Amino acid sequence: MDGGALEAAGAQGDRADGHVVRCGRRTVDARRRDRTRHHRSLVPHAWRRHPDAPSPHRLRRAREQHHRARAGPRRPRDRRLRGAAAGRFPAFARHDLPELGYERSRREPDWAARSCRVAGRHDEVDLHTFQVGGWYGIFSQGTLDNFTAMRRAGRSGTLIMGPWAHTSWQHVVGDVSFGFGANSEFMGMRGRMHDMQFEWFQRTIGDGQALEPDTGQVLLFVMGINQWREEIEWPLSRAVDTDFHLRAYARLTPVPPSTAEQPEEFTYDPMDPVPTTGGALLMSDEFRPGPLDQTAVEACEDVLVLTTEPLAEDVEVTGRVRAVLIAATDGLSTDWVARLCHVDEHGVSRNVADGVVRVRAATPGEVAEHVVDLWSTSIVFRAGHRIRVHVTSSNFPRWDRNLNTGEPEESATTARMARQHIFHDSARPSRIVLPVVPAR
Repeated sequence: MDGGALEAAGAQGDRADGHVVRCGRRTVDARRRDRTRHHRSLVPHAWRRHPDAPSPHRLRRAREQHHRARAGPRRPRDRRLRGAAAGRFPAFARHDLPELGYERSRREPDWAARSCRVAGRHDEVDLHTFQVGGWYGIFSQGTLDNFTAMRRAGRSGTLIMGPWAHTSWQHVVGDVSFGFGANSEFMGMRGRMHDMQFEWFQRTIGDGQALEPDTGQVLLFVMGINQWREEIEWPLSRAVDTDFHLRAYARLTPVPPSTAEQPEEFTYDPMDPVPTTGGALLMSDEFRPGPLDQTAVEACEDVLVLTTEPLAEDVEVTGRVRAVLIAATDGLSTDWVARLCHVDEHGVSRNVADGVVRVRAATPGEVAEHVVDLWSTSIVFRAGHRIRVHVTSSNFPRWDRNLNTGEPEESATTARMARQHIFHDSARPSRIVLPVVPAR
């Protein structure tokens, strides 16, 4: 959403052609309606009055605007937080729950790594493994990392990655039906997942008979073409890291910038964060996991949206995705969020993978490189479709807001807006790195 020189056209056609430029939240009628519908879907049925009634979110924003108007034209950059937001009422204490090490793990990450994780200790686990995950599962990258670490330690293992969320192995995830073959009851006509697990236990544990050697298996569901594919490894050695560069005029291109291009700018307000809309979630039912329509997100003023031209041929992305952002902030801390999206032939944009990196001790105004880990995926962007990237600074409540003040998260008492800059010139080429699998 920000080509720098272009202004919002406010027409649905702007979204369909893939070059969505800076469109304010309240300036595009179509996006306003979409966002209203999205927020209304989060409101319990008993609260709804009329299909066209504004959501509580919009009423809240209206009240905030009214109070700001009464307070005067200048909006303070530093604002006090109250109650739980200021960390005075920790959830565990508030509900009289045992803490079980959560607070200590926040204070002492090294202790958590030593005490609660298998990472770095896989050679101590002398077992075969059967690991199952989903591209929209909250533990997806951990599943993949454990598999690769066990392989490196010389342990045999089976890996199955479907298009699923953590709590659903169905074929409909988010807004997308991946076909009956994606369902764990069918597994592309291989049989039920539970039967596959039972057969694996029979081979590796046995029932008194001679055990069969476990050679391991990698079974991946490739979204976009909606097919299961058997592999012998993860990650795929034939995948080639390919840069897609952030460019002026909301473009995303394989060609890097050769001339000076003005940086993109946006203001991140932690009191008005970008709403969580799909993804690898494990949250309450108001926040559905999986691929969802990103219209409301792309209408936010603090989300940069950059898109390729329609693809001339299929592009398969299978592996770990990362974004390299050359950026600066005027805050003492901030977050950088990147999201990979798929835009279909109708112009509908849905999320594929995303990630966040927290800058805890930023030097205001300093330009620095930040690598955002978007975890892994497997998807074919079909010919005629587009690849899209979002860059922003929040995804709430999936990730807690960075208040931009540099205060410790658990004791912060103020919030401030931050002015963000993303650079994309020949000397500072911000980009997303996609593991592209060559066509066979």
